[in-house]
Amino acid sequence: MAVTKISGMSRMVLGFEVGMDEFGRPVVRSQTLQNVRPDADDQDVYDVAQALASLQAYPLSHVVRVDQAQLTE
Repeated sequence: MAVTKISGMSRMVLGFEVGMDEFGRPVVRSQTLQNVRPDADDQDVYDVAQALASLQAYPLSHVVRVDQAQLTE
């Protein structure tokens, strides 16, 4: 039987470099934003992340997009 994918909501995780630890490694704190449309283009999600990061006090380290989906028969 064929498996069907039902797209769920997505979220994006923004990582901010907030300083250095005692060993000189960067300390990163994450901010998760829920309810990203699963059909949103990756470039659009990245652009929004960049715009939000410009409002923060710390530099943006990384952007992660997490897509959820349900697999059914």
